[in-house]
Amino acid sequence: MNTLLAQLLNGLDKGGAYALIALGLTLVFGTLGVVNFAHGALFMLGCFCAVTFRYLITMETVTIDPTKLSPWGAPVEVRTPIMESMFGDFGRFLIDYSVPLSILLVIPVMLLIGIAMERGLIKHFYKRPHAEQILVTFGLAIVLQEIVKSIYGANPVPQPVPSDLRGAADIGSWFGMAPHMLTYPWWRLVYFFFSVAVIGGVFAFLRFTTFGLVVRAGMADRETVSILGINIDRRFTIMFGLAAVVAGVAGAMYTPLLPPNYQLGMDFLVLSFVVVVVGGMGSLPGAVAAGFLLGILQSIAAMTEIKSLIPGIDQVIIYLVAVVILLVRPRGLMGRRGLMES
Repeated sequence: MNTLLAQLLNGLDKGGAYALIALGLTLVFGTLGVVNFAHGALFMLGCFCAVTFRYLITMETVTIDPTKLSPWGAPVEVRTPIMESMFGDFGRFLIDYSVPLSILLVIPVMLLIGIAMERGLIKHFYKRPHAEQILVTFGLAIVLQEIVKSIYGANPVPQPVPSDLRGAADIGSWFGMAPHMLTYPWWRLVYFFFSVAVIGGVFAFLRFTTFGLVVRAGMADRETVSILGINIDRRFTIMFGLAAVVAGVAGAMYTPLLPPNYQLGMDFLVLSFVVVVVGGMGSLPGAVAAGFLLGILQSIAAMTEIKSLIPGIDQVIIYLVAVVILLVRPRGLMGRRGLMES
């Protein structure tokens, strides 16, 4: 039972990542009607924004200490991070918490990248067939992937967890279980609550702000909103940027769990599209529900007991579930009636 509970918990952070990426994909499809195969690359760019932020704040100054000599008799070089030499303990704190603080860089950078993508490329394919949208955005994803590879190399770049959040939380004791019966890494717990907060923020923005209400109206009836004199295209462009921000922050915070490499976007892209289809094309709640559902199922399928019965089931469980759901309900769990149905 404890193993099953542990796997359920392990599925939460993975499901959070799936849900955040699928949420951005659904926002783009629901507002612009574009199937964006470059969205996984935005997740990957968010990861490397975090990497870049750490590179910047860990840049070092080099001084010579004449009182210390190397085995060859030369003065020893002393390397000190600039942030630490300028701000002391606060600088060390900034370096230690570089991953969560990288969001300060991720948000403006990803917003600009998203808007530039929409204005420079995506807008020319609004009325084109979905097949052409897939081809051009997939090509863009490959270009972004190769750019990142040329800058950062092909090897994964590990990102450290803040020292205060290393180790595991004794979750079992919170519910009256014996000590250390059920533990869960602190950073995975942080990522789960972070994903819930971002998802809640997106839904609150769409539901309770004037901007969000106009966007929702435009998703339902774009022409009528335009007739009322509202520049819905500008708002949809901003929503594309916000979708890029959601993918970017999801990637940045995921870096301690999975060291980023240039192929990470493609790895998450296919899974996130399966999540979107299972949840229902254009359904934001469906994308979130399917993300957590499939993340948990994938973690449970990775249990040794299950893999011994059905080898490789953890690699295909998501696709098997998708096939079953779409056979029974072609529009997905929460998709609109008639969408993707014959």
